[in-house]
Amino acid sequence: MRPFDFQLRTRVVFGEGALARLGDLARELSFTRTLIVADRGIVAAGHVDRAAASLHAAGIAPAFFHDFDANPDSRMVEAGRAQAAASAIDSIVAIGGGSSLDCAKGINFVLTNGGTMGDYQGFGKASRAMPSIGVPTTAGTGSEAQSYAIISNAETHVKMACGDPKAADERAF
Repeated sequence: MRPFDFQLRTRVVFGEGALARLGDLARELSFTRTLIVADRGIVAAGHVDRAAASLHAAGIAPAFFHDFDANPDSRMVEAGRAQAAASAIDSIVAIGGGSSLDCAKGINFVLTNGGTMGDYQGFGKASRAMPSIGVPTTAGTGSEAQSYAIISNAETHVKMACGDPKAADERAF
């Protein structure tokens, strides 16, 4: 086997009770007002309430976006962007599976850089991204550890791969 050097972009925090550390980790990244992006099932399971409590304890005000489905589309991302803009957020926390994490990345692209989701199809089209934390609750997608979001075009139903190194989550649980 040939030697190699592999460096991940994402810090991974793992362990029992790691979600309780969310507020402290968000404070390390200078979050003050964050959008929690999580699907309705994650809300019903109580994960969003626990995350919000940790953020509140750290002095961080959470706003919430849950109005999306599996395989988020550009209309759902736009609804999240509008919610984030109205809440004057400076950061994003995504909790759930690939749909939550991808929707959050899409919201990050359009909120931070303007335009529509279609403007980010391909690679390297974002000029910047706000800090984010991904809290995966499933295994398999790897969305928390990479910079792509798969978002469907709401009109054509074509899935768009939208990626930029700036969209890789700063922290993942």
